[in-house]
Amino acid sequence: MDDEPSPPARTRHALDVLVSSEAGRLPLSRARVAAIGRRVLAGERCRSAVLTIAFVTDRTMARLNRRHLGHTGATDIITFAHAPAAPVLPLVGDVYIAPAVARRNAAAFGCTMREELVRLTVHGVLHALGFEHPEGAERQRSPMWRRQERWVRRLRAEGAW
Repeated sequence: MDDEPSPPARTRHALDVLVSSEAGRLPLSRARVAAIGRRVLAGERCRSAVLTIAFVTDRTMARLNRRHLGHTGATDIITFAHAPAAPVLPLVGDVYIAPAVARRNAAAFGCTMREELVRLTVHGVLHALGFEHPEGAERQRSPMWRRQERWVRRLRAEGAW
């Protein structure tokens, strides 16, 4: 019998954000994207989460868009949130971002690709947390959009990107 005490039980909840990319080199490192995801989750008072953020090609995004949403073509972001069955279970979600679409959006919106990827990361995390916005002209006036833009400004001020 070993006289060493057992390690303490883990009481802190984990915010696990896993990032992958099939879309080549990005202006943000995967570590930075994961840190941004964790920062938003923690700031929104999420206690436990397993979130994947995948940067995908336009082709993969178009396939996901058609298969799961019935839309044609690539879009900038798709989020799938799997609500926990009980309050003690972690939030589980998958965020897919198409950097090529983000690059086109950045040019159209007059911001950098880096900023647009931060915005999409925040957007996906907020959707995973259950926030929604209307489509069309009301989208950018919605409470979720305002919350997203506050996060982008806060993360910039904190030097997160």
